[in-house]
Amino acid sequence: MPTIFVYVDQFKGAALSASWETMGAAKKLAGEMGANVTALVFGHNVEGIAKESFAYGADSATLCDDPTLADFRAQPYAALLAKVCADGKPDVVLGPNTTRGRDLFGMAAALLGASAVADGIGLALKDGAVHVTRPAYAGKLLSTVVAKSRRPQMITLRPRAFPKPEAGAGASGSVTKVEPAMKEDDIATKVTGYSVEEGRVNLADARIIVSGGRGVGGPDGFAPVRELAATLGGAVGASRAAVDAGWIPYANQVGQTGRTVSPDLYVACGISGAIQHQAGMRTSKLIVAINKDAEAPIFKLARYGIVGDLFKILPALSAEFKKRLGK
Repeated sequence: MPTIFVYVDQFKGAALSASWETMGAAKKLAGEMGANVTALVFGHNVEGIAKESFAYGADSATLCDDPTLADFRAQPYAALLAKVCADGKPDVVLGPNTTRGRDLFGMAAALLGASAVADGIGLALKDGAVHVTRPAYAGKLLSTVVAKSRRPQMITLRPRAFPKPEAGAGASGSVTKVEPAMKEDDIATKVTGYSVEEGRVNLADARIIVSGGRGVGGPDGFAPVRELAATLGGAVGASRAAVDAGWIPYANQVGQTGRTVSPDLYVACGISGAIQHQAGMRTSKLIVAINKDAEAPIFKLARYGIVGDLFKILPALSAEFKKRLGK
C-alpha cells in the first residue's frame, strides 16, 4: 500500500498549526491514492504530539524522542529524516513550508537524491504522480511542478494555503519509536538561546494582518496600524520600505524577502504594492488596500480599495469595528 509521510513541525513541544494543515492535505491526497498516512515527530518530550497526530488524521506515527533533538538543528534532523525515508520508502513526504521545514526538506532531499518542491499551494494526483501548484515569478504566475521518476516526492506546503482539519476525538494509532541518526558529538552546531518577542501574533499563523508601508511616514505612523490590528485580533505586517527605513523590525516584513502569508484578511495601508511585496501576500483570501495614490499597483490586487488618508481612515475603521465588536 502507498505511504505518505507528514513531518510535524513543532517548537518546544507544541505542534505548529501549519503541521495539522499539512496533515489535512495529506489525508485528502491519501484518499485519492489509497495510501496510509504516517506522522513523523522528532524532538524531545514530544510523545504527546505523536498521539495528537491521530486526532488530525494520521494512521500511524514514527517518533524519535531524544535530547539531541530538543532544539531544531538541520544537520541531525535532516540525517534522521533521510534515514526514516530510506527505511520506510514512502511515495510522498509532506511538511509545512516554515523556515525549519524548508531547511530540513532541502537538506534531506539532497541526502536522498530525491526531488524537492517548496511552497506548494495546491496538490493534484495525476498518472500516479503528485502535481504541485506553487507561485512563480514573485507570485505573478502559478506553476505546476511534478517529479516523474525520483522518489520520494518531498513537498512543503505554504501555511494557511490548506484548511486545518477538525480534531477527531478518541482517534488512536500505532507509534513506532526510532533512534536518532547522529550523536551529539557529531553535530556541528549548538543552540545557545532564543530571543522571544512577547505579545506579537505570529504572521504565519495570523488570520488577519494589517500592514503598513512607506505611506505611514515613520515609526509613529504605525500607531493606527497597530490599533486596527489589535481591534481585529490580528498581526502587524510591514513592507520592505518601512523595514529598511528602520521604522519597524524585520520580523514584521511581508514580501519576497520577508514573510509569505495567506491570511483570511490582509489590509495594506500606505503600501504601493511592488511585485516583491505582492509575492508575500497575494494568496491572502481577502485584500483591502488603503492608499492616497489611486494608481498604486496594490489596487489591482485588492478586492476592496479606499483612496484617501490612512491617518483618517484607520482610526475611523478602528472606532467602527470596536463599536460592532463590542470592545
